[in-house]
Amino acid sequence: MDQTIYLVTLVATALVLAAAFSSLIAFRFGAPLLLLFLGIGLVTGVDGLGIPFDNAGLAYFAGSLALAVILFDSGFGTPLNVLRQAALPAISLATAGVALTTLIFGAAAFYLTQLTWLESFLLGAAVASTDAAAVFFLLRAGNLSLRDRVRSTLEIESGTNDPIAIFLTITLVEVIALGADPEAQVLLFDIVIGFIEHMGLGAIAGVLGGMAIVRLVDRLNLDSGLLPIFVLTLSLLVFAAAGAIGGSGFLAVYLAGLVAGNSQIRATNTLKRFQDGMSWLAQIIMFLVLGLFATPSQFPAILVPAVLLGLFLIFIARPLAVSLCLLPFRFARAETAFISWVGLRGAVSILLALTPLIGGLENGRLIFNIAFIVVLVSLVVQGWTVGPLARRLGLIVPARLGPLDKVELELPGSAHHELLAYTVVPGSPVARGQRIPRWARPSLVVRDGRSMRFQDMGRLVAGDHVYIFVPDRYPRLLDRLFASRTEVDPEDEDFFGAFAVDPNRLASDLEAAYGIGLTEAEQKMTISALLNERFGGRAEYADRVMIGPIELIVRDVDEKGRIISIGLSTEPLALRPSVPMFLSVGEIVDRLGMVWTRFRTRRDSKPEPAPRKAPEDTSANP
Repeated sequence: MDQTIYLVTLVATALVLAAAFSSLIAFRFGAPLLLLFLGIGLVTGVDGLGIPFDNAGLAYFAGSLALAVILFDSGFGTPLNVLRQAALPAISLATAGVALTTLIFGAAAFYLTQLTWLESFLLGAAVASTDAAAVFFLLRAGNLSLRDRVRSTLEIESGTNDPIAIFLTITLVEVIALGADPEAQVLLFDIVIGFIEHMGLGAIAGVLGGMAIVRLVDRLNLDSGLLPIFVLTLSLLVFAAAGAIGGSGFLAVYLAGLVAGNSQIRATNTLKRFQDGMSWLAQIIMFLVLGLFATPSQFPAILVPAVLLGLFLIFIARPLAVSLCLLPFRFARAETAFISWVGLRGAVSILLALTPLIGGLENGRLIFNIAFIVVLVSLVVQGWTVGPLARRLGLIVPARLGPLDKVELELPGSAHHELLAYTVVPGSPVARGQRIPRWARPSLVVRDGRSMRFQDMGRLVAGDHVYIFVPDRYPRLLDRLFASRTEVDPEDEDFFGAFAVDPNRLASDLEAAYGIGLTEAEQKMTISALLNERFGGRAEYADRVMIGPIELIVRDVDEKGRIISIGLSTEPLALRPSVPMFLSVGEIVDRLGMVWTRFRTRRDSKPEPAPRKAPEDTSANP
């Protein structure tokens, strides 16, 4: 008995350590981390080292708890400003996008496999959601600096589409398990009513649970070491309570994290560090368990249709669903194409593919194996190409700030204040003599190992350590003052245009200089107001818009979101990247339109045949 405990502990810890060390390889080579975790699980499973694990219920239970921890951390780390600028397109993708992907993929699965229509749609629902962990890791590991709206849309979509996919999957499993053949109208009605009830209860439980977490943390004087465990336990309590009353526990735990993370909760930095570590541990456990459960020896029998379905999902189903969902939101074609491509499937899809096995469906193992291969295809094809595609589409945005050396410290009883420790780096504005605002006067400066008051230091120099005590919602201006100069890559020198224009000048000046076709009302606006109007009320850093023969680019905005610098490009078409046709419905329509136009032009340009000359009448009398 004692030996068994030691052996199980030894194997479990060895697997976790192997997964943790594999992250170094992933960061070094940009490999999808989930692929490495799943690989370790497959190698140590029944077809590898021979560790038997065939308990679908236990795998689903462990994966669900791990997913709840990940979703709470995702919500806790999502700022409200990110939610405001990308909430509508992300929610459109997380709801209508999941439903469209389910229908499109399910139709293909019906014709490529021996599954029934309902089982095909069940498989589509299982693989319809994107994986938050895979998306976040690839964006971070690739060091991709994307436009805020694109990054926010991807992050919010991947964090919010799981509850919808889970609801559809479980509902279809229950319908198939009943053995009945309901009418389509009745089934659709029941799904819609159940969806509203499920999500509504989950949303209410999540908001109330998040408010309760904030209130309890502020009211109870818990030890700093116990506080993060207390918050994590409360988040799992919200998850369980929402599910117990018939709501979506996954939506509830995400919203609880969102509410708590955007409230002035005590010890925010401590909670973030702890939850970041727990989120990593949850990902490792979930991926390893799912990898252990899989049986690779069963894959060859369904390898061809499963790979074809994976490619269909990547190149047709996902791009079509994304393009239709983002049509109302004025995304550039390159941005839509990139969002389509960064739709990686991951552990959630494999986790949902366990539900047919738990429900005792006849083709449960077949559905699981196909879903597993689809996930592998997604990670192999898409996971290695996210960075190169972003560069090809011209979506890499030059960093706004250079290197910044900063440490945030929380002090007991600080009443939502932070002690920020900056190291003055060469080339930063403060090193060049720029003054620090009065509301952020340093409390202490350390130079060459000596500490003294800021008033006695004179001008700050590179290497000084500056300690500033400010509210925890301090403006981003301080980071700008202490960051070094941004080094622009030579390939990005033309990103912001050939020269700058004053955002406060009237747009009529642009009309007079370039004849860009503005209306009389637009000519009376300032250039910054014109840009804000073109972007639906507010422009963000690196936004760009074509107006006639020129392109205007937002070079910088202040902490209040006001445009303070604009670039102008007179050769925008030369810098416009080409979008792969298979990633954009608009691109396909344009190509078909071009072919039709050329056909009509050639047809109309053909010379009409000369009218036939009537034969001369030779019957006349001589």
